Amino acid sequence: MTKFLLSLHVLAAIIAVGPVTVAASMFPPSARKALAEPDSERAVSAVRLLHRICRVYGGVGIAVPVLGFATALSMGVLKDAWLIVSMLLTALAAMVLLALVLPRQEEILEGLGGTAVGTGAAAGTGTGTDAGPAATARLAMFTGVFNLLWATVTVLMIVRPGSTTGA
Repeated sequence: MTKFLLSLHVLAAIIAVGPVTVAASMFPPSARKALAEPDSERAVSAVRLLHRICRVYGGVGIAVPVLGFATALSMGVLKDAWLIVSMLLTALAAMVLLALVLPRQEEILEGLGGTAVGTGAAAGTGTGTDAGPAATARLAMFTGVFNLLWATVTVLMIVRPGSTTGA
């Protein structure tokens, strides 16, 4: 059962977290392009799609820690320091995504004159959102933090300090 849970956990991480990290990284440069070409519906549509990918796969990503917890429980490693650190970093990555990345993507979308997917807020209504180069730079920074957290978790999952597997 442990191997099955571990397989599901790894697959969920690849399928859910991978698209979020890539789409979130592509969002700032795509937003800058859309800002530079305000009449390009294609550029704005690309930004909307990247935001939708981040939202949907971010939601699906809840399966990763759930399956990870089940795997850790079956392996008897819930009290290992590397796993506790990994769980904390995973929670921090989720907070960065939910509190810093997704809301700023929505603000930029509103500033582009599109409707931020899932917010119901019509853009271009004079809400005073910041959608300039500074906003995309801040978003790129938060996205980098999010990706760095996931990279650290991945390394911890592979290296597992104190592991007795010999890996």
